[in-house]
Amino acid sequence: MEPYSNQPNMLERLNTWIKESITIKLLSIGFLVLMLLIPTVWIDGLIDERQSRAEEVMQEVSDKWSGSQTLSGPVLVVPYKVLEKVDLGNKRGIKIIERTQKYFFLPETLKITGDVNPQVLHRGIFDAVVYASTLNVNADFSKPDFKTLNINESDILWSDAYMVFAITDLRGVSDNPKFTIDNETLSTEPSNTLGISVKKFLKEYRERYGDASSVNESSEFSSSGIIAKLGWKDANDFKGNTSIKLSLKGSRKLNFVPTGKTTTVNLKGPWNNPSFDGEFLPETREITDSTFNASWKILHYNRPFAQQWNTPDEKLTGSEFGVRLLIPVDQYQKSIRTSKYGMLIIILTFVALFLVEITKRVRIHPFQYILIGAALIIYYILLLSFSEQFGYNIAYWIATIATVTLISFYSISFLKNSWLVIMLTTLLMVFYTFIFVIILQQDFSLLLGSVGLFLIVAALMFFSRKISWYKEENQ
Repeated sequence: MEPYSNQPNMLERLNTWIKESITIKLLSIGFLVLMLLIPTVWIDGLIDERQSRAEEVMQEVSDKWSGSQTLSGPVLVVPYKVLEKVDLGNKRGIKIIERTQKYFFLPETLKITGDVNPQVLHRGIFDAVVYASTLNVNADFSKPDFKTLNINESDILWSDAYMVFAITDLRGVSDNPKFTIDNETLSTEPSNTLGISVKKFLKEYRERYGDASSVNESSEFSSSGIIAKLGWKDANDFKGNTSIKLSLKGSRKLNFVPTGKTTTVNLKGPWNNPSFDGEFLPETREITDSTFNASWKILHYNRPFAQQWNTPDEKLTGSEFGVRLLIPVDQYQKSIRTSKYGMLIIILTFVALFLVEITKRVRIHPFQYILIGAALIIYYILLLSFSEQFGYNIAYWIATIATVTLISFYSISFLKNSWLVIMLTTLLMVFYTFIFVIILQQDFSLLLGSVGLFLIVAALMFFSRKISWYKEENQ
């Protein structure tokens, strides 16, 4: 029976070595940290899902109110006749046909002044910013010199001339646009043809006025908006001083295309968090706690399209500019940035507990590590849910105090010593305060983060300097 009496003794020694080995303890903590990576990925996915839902709600509200607006024009359109030789084929000879073509002219100067009045609409817990604006557009056109364009005066169809003012979403027009030329008010017509060719755009106009010569089947001018027939009889009726008064609703963005040879835009409104988007920043801007005022000046040298053209594929794109109205607090972006530090908080907390174990001879079970890690993970769900209700800053401290308090009370069951509990609580508060400062200081987050991590590593080196890592093995 002698061989059997030694067997339990070996198992006890193995069990004791597993319990006391620092290496095994480190490996088990490392394994727990890796396992906690899985729920942190779920947390990031949950934040992305909530952010997508918020964006969907904002888009739904915008669609019902009116979308983002981009204004371009006014553009003067003058049709003219051209003769074209057409080969009839099959030796039938050549036929001369007459067709209509159009020249597009942009104004010499374009001046836009506007008041933008934002408001925040709510749907459930989500917010969407929309606006109502009053815009005054003044444009001066020079009389087209068709001689330099090699077009005979007799071929110009002045009676079919019209102006186009493009608006991306006509649902935002909240009052009849007032279109005047040299103090003469013109009747206007809408065209709900966003993004299609002027082929259909002008066919509709022809059907209204019964004038087939005003339609050029080959032209393209991709935008919806308002058109005004000028009613000129000949070149002597030309008038170039144009003004448009427009009441326009939109959401999030209000942009302009610099169609003038010299374009100046001034916008102001009661909003303290504007973003100036597009290809050009304002020359002057003034942002207070409750208002903004911005002015732009753009020359035709700065844009990628010509002052006049008669080709069918000219596009007034590539130089838009304007203002975007931001919701002041973006809790989802801050929550995502905070969640990226989740694993760092878990590692630092586990390291602190591990050092307490080996320096104070306190036994902490792996299951207790798991419960503490679960609390540190649930922290981010608390942060996300509370931030949707109260904003990020308040939610951060609600989640922090709740989580630290829970872990502190739970640690009493295994730390026993009140000073150790106070030390752990203080460390957790320092960690979360450090992360909060990094989130707020975006421009200095890398600097603060690197310096903070350096100090943490230095502290770990200091407190672990007297630990005998091979004590068990030497025994």
